[in-house]
Amino acid sequence: MPNDLPYQNLPEMFFAQADSLRNKTALLSKSQGAYTPISWSDFKSNVLKVARGLEKLGISTGDRVALLSENRPEWAYVDLGAQAIGACVVPIYATSSVKEVGYCIRHSEASIVFVSSTEQFYKVQPLLIEASSIRYVVIFDGAFQTTEARSFGWNQFLGVSQISEAEERGIYEKINKIQSDSLATIIYTSGTTGPPKGVMLTHRNFLINCWDAKHAIDLRSDDLTLSFLPLSHVFERTGGYYFPIMMGAAIAYAENMNKVPENLLEVRPTIACSVPRLYEKIYEKVMDKIESAPVLRKKIAHWAIRIGQATIPYRSNGRRLPFILNYQYRAATLLVFKKLQSQLGGRLRFFISGGAPLSRQIAEFFYAAGITILEGYGLTETSPVIAVNRIGQIKFGTVGLPFHHVKVRISDDGEILVQGPSIMKGYFKDETATAQVIQDGWFLTGDIGKIDPDGFLSITDRKKDIIVTSGGKNIAPQNIEGMLTRDPLIQQAVVLGDQHNFLVALIVPRFENLARHLSGKDLSKAEMVRHPEAVKLIEESIKEKTLELPNYEKIKIFRLLDEELSQDKGELTPTLKVKRRVVAERYAGLINGMYAEASERRKYDQSFSRENIGG
Repeated sequence: MPNDLPYQNLPEMFFAQADSLRNKTALLSKSQGAYTPISWSDFKSNVLKVARGLEKLGISTGDRVALLSENRPEWAYVDLGAQAIGACVVPIYATSSVKEVGYCIRHSEASIVFVSSTEQFYKVQPLLIEASSIRYVVIFDGAFQTTEARSFGWNQFLGVSQISEAEERGIYEKINKIQSDSLATIIYTSGTTGPPKGVMLTHRNFLINCWDAKHAIDLRSDDLTLSFLPLSHVFERTGGYYFPIMMGAAIAYAENMNKVPENLLEVRPTIACSVPRLYEKIYEKVMDKIESAPVLRKKIAHWAIRIGQATIPYRSNGRRLPFILNYQYRAATLLVFKKLQSQLGGRLRFFISGGAPLSRQIAEFFYAAGITILEGYGLTETSPVIAVNRIGQIKFGTVGLPFHHVKVRISDDGEILVQGPSIMKGYFKDETATAQVIQDGWFLTGDIGKIDPDGFLSITDRKKDIIVTSGGKNIAPQNIEGMLTRDPLIQQAVVLGDQHNFLVALIVPRFENLARHLSGKDLSKAEMVRHPEAVKLIEESIKEKTLELPNYEKIKIFRLLDEELSQDKGELTPTLKVKRRVVAERYAGLINGMYAEASERRKYDQSFSRENIGG
């Protein structure tokens, strides 16, 4: 713990800020069609009420408090209120299935569960019937009615409108006893394989990561962040919640992911955290508009993008633009880029990207347009940030420079190893799994990467996702998938081929773009993926994008899918990483069919060859 860090635990940090900022806006939440501000004083009052409410129900130090809810003020009240009495918070994704919710609650042995709505309550209700650790359920939705004696509405749980000075002093006394290495949370990793693991993170883990962020990212007390990634994910929890609290910035909650474009215009944030999918969607929408624009406007837009890209080597390193280029860039901004900036609220200083690799093409496009995306890298087990690009120190195609208190080295086989006070305490009730990833004081990330001479870290692949062909070639599928999805006709790509002698791929087209190439044909998605012209177009795209790859990394056969891979179907994690094993099982028929087709082709080629030789 650095000597100048003034806090021992997260509630201490929060209450220090609340006492200092008082009537300033801390949170904004939309209700009845408008965003309503919540002051730091009101925020503090609700956290104290939650702490006292939990105490009255017998929840105490070390107990697990599960939280199954979308992002909203009550999420923060419960998180900090539970931690204030020494309890451990177990966040669960609101999109989780009944089975996933049940696993997290049973495994963590949660004593009480807070849920946001009727829908979420019904995921928990079976656990009240069976013998489980749950003693109570609290529902944020005030209109919810239940006859279950151990369930309460939010207002009923809070009880009184004010807590006494003696009760408040008692809570502060408990906060003072919480050590920095005490458990703050157990976060269940979404995981691409196997059951989730409960990552144990301490108060020190989060505080160190936020403290390092303070010295790397220019977040100010007058900034306003828009929170739309799930708070159950460590990226939003640290970057979009604890870090703004440490800096005294305000947090506005988006209504849901579909409403983000609308909420950006309403809230006009200065900073936001997101996974790459948001930037990809914005990019696709902008490029679609450009391509369908009249000829003159289309030419102006492409000229503006070229000018913006020409400024990148100067601006990314804090250098002044040459006079002519500066003049051209100002014109490009007025004619084209201002429109995009205004669609994001018009005040955005920068985005922070994490959770998955960000396409260099998209990062450079946004930067050219005057919108900075600071790409970073981390894992749940590292609280999460390991490295991040900084204003004036951006190197596209990398995830930036490591945080001050994070040591990074590359192992002999290329794996990224990290060490420092932001590394997890371990996996809950799983010493074997903990020992597998923490060895000699170093955390094994499972990612393959490299550090350049300037200290910038690059991620090249997931170690466990490497495909080993029957010919003994090691292939990084994510690299190839990234190349493919940069094509305007390809939305998603999954490359497969483990233990086979060549690669195949499942491709989800960008149907809107594909339809334009098939103009005059009113086709459904299912008809489109079977259309010979569509298959030929995608085949040409694949060949073009993988032209420079060695032969063993090229896609020999592919199939088009008529619907996106999704989290709802279990094919993607909540951070939109492909669950390769699930996809391989679900589409086993298609995949086996591709290899069977290849086998038939070889038989035919061999037969044809023999006939010619014999002739």
